[in-house]
Amino acid sequence: MTIPYRGTTGAGTYFVTASTGEKESVLQSEPMPKLFVDVLFHYQKPSQYQLHEFVVMPNHFYTLLTPLLLLILEKTIQLVKGGFSYRARKESGLYREIWQTSFYDHRVRDEHEYARFRHYIHMNPVRRGLVPNPEEFPYSSAILKLDEVPQWLKPAA
Repeated sequence: MTIPYRGTTGAGTYFVTASTGEKESVLQSEPMPKLFVDVLFHYQKPSQYQLHEFVVMPNHFYTLLTPLLLLILEKTIQLVKGGFSYRARKESGLYREIWQTSFYDHRVRDEHEYARFRHYIHMNPVRRGLVPNPEEFPYSSAILKLDEVPQWLKPAA
């Protein structure tokens, strides 16, 4: 089955989630969640994508991101998941499949969806009972200043 092409620069912002293989809690304890956040920022810096929001849970992650530089969404997620797998093997000796082969994405259509996904991402650790407030979870964008919301998703003034 062919993966549908999801576009290029300016084509959209996406809510993306991916899970670890067998839903194992690979990202639960140090250094793994910090390493995953480092990978997110590593590929953001050379302008591979704009990173708007994220949370790293014990067995999955959520992001709101916008691919850049003619980079399709599949390649963007491949960079993140593959980059993490490579570093986890190299730095922690984790020699097994880490991720499920697929991921879920939803193109964000308007500012209301963006706000809803942003809230969902921030509240996920609270709903799971990991922290009482989103700002207390260390592997989340709840207290970080990341890339701005794309212009087409900002509320009209």
